[in-house]
Amino acid sequence: MILKNLKYIIAGTLFGIIAVKSEIISWFRIQEMFRLTSFHMYGVIGTAVVVGIISIQIIKRLNIKTLSGEKISIAPKSFQKGQIYGGLIFGFGWAITGACPGPLFAQIGSGFGVITVTLLSAILGTWVYGYFRDKLPN
Repeated sequence: MILKNLKYIIAGTLFGIIAVKSEIISWFRIQEMFRLTSFHMYGVIGTAVVVGIISIQIIKRLNIKTLSGEKISIAPKSFQKGQIYGGLIFGFGWAITGACPGPLFAQIGSGFGVITVTLLSAILGTWVYGYFRDKLPN
């Protein structure tokens, strides 16, 4: 089982190392971003968006398949006003805690145990959303 998932363990470990070394898991860097006092995080996020756009175009144009040979299909997305509310809640949580879901595990792995509270809150928030999803406005 571990050997089957070794490539994912290696990729996750490398992502964690890069996240720590580039300071994108730094609470201080995240606060700088929300206070508009530094370009660092905007540069990282902007670079990720550009790389993502280019990668998706390459996948679509060259018809690249997954490692197991399956076709990659990207479903079209439609806009819903609930995305604005969700984005605001996500942004406020990110600003208050200094953490978004991506680097939570890297922060915990770096020794910031208090982030476990943020992780548990994210899990609880996901559960609450799933519970009330059908009752929320589109």
